[in-house]
Amino acid sequence: MILRSATPADLPGLQDIEVAAGAAFRPLGMAAVADDEPPALAVLERYRSAGHAWVAETGGGTVVACLVGEPVDGAFHIEQVTVDPVAARRGIGRALMEHAAGHARALRLSGLTLTTFTEVPWNAPYYERLGFRRLTSADLTPGLRAIRAAEAAHGLDRWARTCMRREL
Repeated sequence: MILRSATPADLPGLQDIEVAAGAAFRPLGMAAVADDEPPALAVLERYRSAGHAWVAETGGGTVVACLVGEPVDGAFHIEQVTVDPVAARRGIGRALMEHAAGHARALRLSGLTLTTFTEVPWNAPYYERLGFRRLTSADLTPGLRAIRAAEAAHGLDRWARTCMRREL
């Protein structure tokens, strides 16, 4: 597996990966999440051009996962980490998270943050195994509060969500 910065040519494929991975939410009664549109190409390009979008590529050159994020209030906020279901359970998401942690350290950021569903096995419980802790309302920075408000406006609060942080 090769981890590398995303290129403009990768971006449409990242949308496809997002759609494929989203299907796993349907059996959990989360059809709205499964049917949600992937990030727009312009959004992905914003992360990519900032140097905050990475992909995992097989030895054969097929991109099977991605991670995008950005600095928020002194931490690197992981907006999305997505693995194509055909490549799931191989440590690819974990490898991308460690890559992002290295990037955050290089930027002298203090941690990684993310928001996620609490009851989805490959969300909060998985991130806890990677060293993330759930934040209380009092722990939320202004940037994380704004992210959560945007998620709520998008309808994601129909299911239990949390902010999480991993110190670096």
